[in-house]
Amino acid sequence: MKTVSAYFLSLLVLIPYSCTKPAGSANTDSHNQPNKVALRQEVSQYGITWTFDKPTQTGQFITGDWWVVGPVRVVKISPAPGPAKVDTSAIKINHWNDTSLKKDTAMRNGSMIVLKAGYTQGYDSRSGSFRQHDAITLPLDLATDRSLISSISNTTLPVDHFNKDLMWDNEKKSQVVMKAAAVLTCLAQEPPADAFRPPYAGTDKPIFRARDIQWDLLPRLQPAGEVPFWEAIERYFQRPWIDHIMSWSQQELVPNENQPPYGREYARLVSMSSLMVLLDVPRERKEKLTIELIQRGIDLYGIAQVGGYWNEGGGHSSGRKWPILFASLMLDNPALAQLPETAVFHEDTQTYYGKGWFGQTVLWQMIIHHGNREPYEEKQPEQWEKWDKTSEGYRTCCNASAWTGTALAARYMKAIKLWNHDAHFDYIERWMREDDPYASARGTYPRPKAETTTFDPFVTAMWRAHRAQAPEQERAGNPRKWALQGKKWGWVSNPK
Repeated sequence: MKTVSAYFLSLLVLIPYSCTKPAGSANTDSHNQPNKVALRQEVSQYGITWTFDKPTQTGQFITGDWWVVGPVRVVKISPAPGPAKVDTSAIKINHWNDTSLKKDTAMRNGSMIVLKAGYTQGYDSRSGSFRQHDAITLPLDLATDRSLISSISNTTLPVDHFNKDLMWDNEKKSQVVMKAAAVLTCLAQEPPADAFRPPYAGTDKPIFRARDIQWDLLPRLQPAGEVPFWEAIERYFQRPWIDHIMSWSQQELVPNENQPPYGREYARLVSMSSLMVLLDVPRERKEKLTIELIQRGIDLYGIAQVGGYWNEGGGHSSGRKWPILFASLMLDNPALAQLPETAVFHEDTQTYYGKGWFGQTVLWQMIIHHGNREPYEEKQPEQWEKWDKTSEGYRTCCNASAWTGTALAARYMKAIKLWNHDAHFDYIERWMREDDPYASARGTYPRPKAETTTFDPFVTAMWRAHRAQAPEQERAGNPRKWALQGKKWGWVSNPK
């Protein structure tokens, strides 16, 4: 299993905060300065243009995403959705000897209305998840309380990913078929000027407002290490992350100019941004990133309400839980954190209490990867079978090192009880503990070098500087383990 030996962020992505270029108020930035409400026959964003049959009342949310008062008839989308003349994609098989892609010319630049999270999409037919019935056809009578997601397809593969500087060398060229995506939201009436974009999934379009942000909840921690370049991290979160495909196949689908393709980098970005907004810097400096992180939580909340869950593979689904809880806290809206039982999260299903082979009492497990996987940390390494060794590889490559920043942020925002899975926090403690009380029990299997640190020096430095001073708080006290019961996964009691 490859380990990360260096941290790459080109174009000065990582420089000390004191050296970043001066920043004005986020309200003066074009990203947070919406165009005025007006009658328009077309609106554009990220290279995508929607044209209506007549001038219609339109405007932008504080995130820059467009809304339209409807119902409205969409007569044209540019680039036009439809078949490709030829397919020049250079599709490669991955190291697992599979791929979710295929040669197919039926659809490029597709659009869809997401009513339910699931396994299919209407954006690009090169993905095996494509279903023609998911793709909208024009003209489209867009009803109120609907969100239209439109896309631009990549014409050739592979492509450079916009967050390639966070990725491993062999992943910098990404095999993703979507290039960009944007969301048009149809509402019954004009929203407030400070409104966030409602969730793009489902038909419930709650309006959340920036005036409700609880800025005083953010601690003022002293920066430690090198703080990521603010504008670079803001760009990572600027566009909508398309996250309604409940399968690893989204790694080869989601737009390379919008979002990270893999859960490891997804969680790393959430970790870094979550700690950055806790820094003792002027509110204007962190306003945009805070708004973007709240918007991510609103979108994930909406997906969870229509059947979304994030529990796929060894590292695919990380980073989805904290943005929802962060949005709930920052907007002082407990309803955002009241998720259906179907909404399970990687960080919770992969951590539990037990008796490990060298004496550890909080353990890690891989749930699903080419089939159901079994817990393995209770067994001596000499007894590990092939998939046990693979699980250990994923434990050290892709998870806790990406979760650490959010665990620290949740501690400082006194959200451990709200998170409702104590084993997650205890596992991070095990991972980041610099001394090793179990050294003598490890025998010929030493502690993995990946432990005690993260991929991101800023996160590691913040943990070491601030973990000891994190406020004590009530814990959830509801230990559960995600376990296979017969043929079905579910929660079982898991006493500490």
